[in-house]
Amino acid sequence: MRVPGAVLVLLGCLPGLTALLALALFARGVERPVAVRLGQPAADRPQPAHRAPRPRIVPRSAWMERTAATPSQPPPRYDDKVVAVFVHHTDSPNRYQCDDSPRIIRDLYAGQTGLRRWDDIGYNFLVDRCGTIYEGRAGGVERPVTGAHTQGFNHRTAGIAALGTFTAGVPVPQAMTDAIAAVAAWKLGLADVDPRSRTRLVSSNGLSRYKAGSTATLPAVAGHNEGFMTSCPGAALTARLPEIRRTAARLQGRVPAGPVPTGTPQAAHRTP
Repeated sequence: MRVPGAVLVLLGCLPGLTALLALALFARGVERPVAVRLGQPAADRPQPAHRAPRPRIVPRSAWMERTAATPSQPPPRYDDKVVAVFVHHTDSPNRYQCDDSPRIIRDLYAGQTGLRRWDDIGYNFLVDRCGTIYEGRAGGVERPVTGAHTQGFNHRTAGIAALGTFTAGVPVPQAMTDAIAAVAAWKLGLADVDPRSRTRLVSSNGLSRYKAGSTATLPAVAGHNEGFMTSCPGAALTARLPEIRRTAARLQGRVPAGPVPTGTPQAAHRTP
């Protein structure tokens, strides 16, 4: 392999071991920049203190059917991290077989991309009554994909939708709330956010509950109605949010998994 002269000049300016390492990386044909931080091995770099395990998530391919009528998919948009999740219900029938969940999600996608002319389904995740978690919006479940679920607060948040309608008096399956807690614990844990805490978000849209540019302090696990004028996620599911927060905190290994003690607030997070 021939090493360009300019590279050799730069290598000559580096200490011996660093130059050898850089030359080895060049020789292997590295396809993207590699940051080498001497004196800080990867195992020693700071990691979130309260990471929860990733739950099983069914990919989009399980419900997505691409046809000639399927709208073109633009590139996904990303934020730097997820510091809050919003819980929704889909306002669809409750008496469904869980094997039918992919069709229900497909119908939701068709409504949002057809009637509403959105570029994709708005929710990042959807959970059915049996506790199965589905990937929603495209872009990668591991990444902080910008959704379209809570007007004014789509940045640095994830939307989790419960398949069904959970108004007052409607039973909410335990498997469903456990699955919502698992997703919330995992996504918030990547940024070391306590699910029981409150976080600061900046409204990007005056049609939300807060005028554009104003800062709102909201629960890290919030109902849709915390950010937008709506009854979603329904009174029954809203009543289960404290339990979901506690379960998510337990999954992150936070002990005790009760309310956040007074006087020790979660570090604030602002949207860009």
